[in-house]
Amino acid sequence: MKKIYLVMAAAIAVLPMAAQETYENAKILDQDLNGTARYVGMGGATDALGGEISSISSNPASIGLFRHNKVEGTAGMVSQQDAANYPEGDKTKLSFDQLGFVYSTRSGENSFINMGFNYHKSKNFNYILSADDQLHMASQNKNSYMKLYNGLLYNTDRDGNFNLDADYVTCNQLDDIFTRNLFYAYDNSTAYFYDATSYDFDRAHKGYIGAYDLNISGNINDRVYLGLTVGVEDVHYKHTSDYTEQIATPNNIGIQKLNVYDERRITGSGYNIKLGAIVRPIEYVPLLIGASVSTPTWYRLTTENYTEVSDGNNTVFTEDIYDYKVYTPWKFGLSLGFTDGKFFAIGAGLDYADYSSTDNRINDGGSYDFYDYYESSSSDKNMNRHTKETLKGVTTFKLGAEVKPIPELAIRAGYNHLSAMYDMDGFRDGTISSPGTYHASTTDYTNWKDTNRFTFGIGWRIEKNWNLDLSYQYSATNGEFTPFQNYEDATYIDWDNKTNIVDVTNKRHQILCSIGYTF
Repeated sequence: MKKIYLVMAAAIAVLPMAAQETYENAKILDQDLNGTARYVGMGGATDALGGEISSISSNPASIGLFRHNKVEGTAGMVSQQDAANYPEGDKTKLSFDQLGFVYSTRSGENSFINMGFNYHKSKNFNYILSADDQLHMASQNKNSYMKLYNGLLYNTDRDGNFNLDADYVTCNQLDDIFTRNLFYAYDNSTAYFYDATSYDFDRAHKGYIGAYDLNISGNINDRVYLGLTVGVEDVHYKHTSDYTEQIATPNNIGIQKLNVYDERRITGSGYNIKLGAIVRPIEYVPLLIGASVSTPTWYRLTTENYTEVSDGNNTVFTEDIYDYKVYTPWKFGLSLGFTDGKFFAIGAGLDYADYSSTDNRINDGGSYDFYDYYESSSSDKNMNRHTKETLKGVTTFKLGAEVKPIPELAIRAGYNHLSAMYDMDGFRDGTISSPGTYHASTTDYTNWKDTNRFTFGIGWRIEKNWNLDLSYQYSATNGEFTPFQNYEDATYIDWDNKTNIVDVTNKRHQILCSIGYTF
């Protein structure tokens, strides 16, 4: 009987009606602690204290506390601790993180109307993820075979004939490659899979999300502060990964290893609206209470990938590009601030967003009028059900303090805690009937736990108008990595396809420098 090696082939799909899946979308949902050096040095706890440009996106009313015009810019460096050497990734990277201004004008004896604009890098994707482990009677291609054997793939007969015009079922791009090129002999109806003894995995993430916020705010008698921010976000994400399995011997076609190389880009934009209020309830007591709400960010995104599988001698590849939408959840915030205005300030805040309510959406098409093209979309109910089971509500706790031993010098410290977005029992389900499954080109997933951020900072006032600020942030997150979905067969134990959880970490150091001018 003739068995087949991987053969040179290409499968190219350009499908406008598409959606993404839970773990890919989760990458763009949360935010880093980033902005001016003062904001980061105080752990982001300036929402009620106000007078801080970076709070324009977390509590728009904070801009209402400005009494002078100001322009400020920030740059820095991010470095990953304990990162593996992977030529596609950067352990340390310079970064331009913030640029903004506030224009303040008096509207009454004790009232002001302010306008502001701020750019900041809300997400820095720069990160190298590495994992390796042993495998026993398991492999990535066996995972695809199990789906084939149980009739979960698209219309496929036992001779290897495909109906690619059929409705989406649960076939991803790797299922397609393996089924076309690895499993079937052309001269009979027998299909094969190949166990592996171990795997090695490396992925380099790059890119950022840029947030552009335009604000109008003001105050009533210096007691009530109100603000509105309209935000636009710009997504630039790329990853490059290598996943290699050592194939058990002997096997039917004599291969020793399989390598999956994957490149994926996600680009696009979104917009949101934020409202905020700050109240000083007692006139002569410097206690400030803040509240804020943000609409979902309505993202329009495009993802494209190039993926190839090789046995060392022969290669098969696939390319894909498609458009989709993601609507993030509403976000709510409460904050407190206390300051004497000269010697010290302390702030605290609590934000909440229910990421399980993220709406993965399918583009249904659209129509033209005389002026523009209108595109409609609908919720991907099957993928949204998986998102609800996999992601959770997230709270962000912020605490920070600033002390001025002399008027020209400020010393700052802060703590920022982000609770886990992922249910630790969650998994990347490759059996969901969704276009999000069909367009997936990888099988791995990581359930990240809580994030703890510790910050310190120092600031100088130079002469009357200039300020120079420095800050340091240490961020640490632990996670559980799995290379592919586990499969258990209740009838035949040898058909189980299970792998171990591997502990991974994301520990980062960040240094920021801000220069500002007040006039």
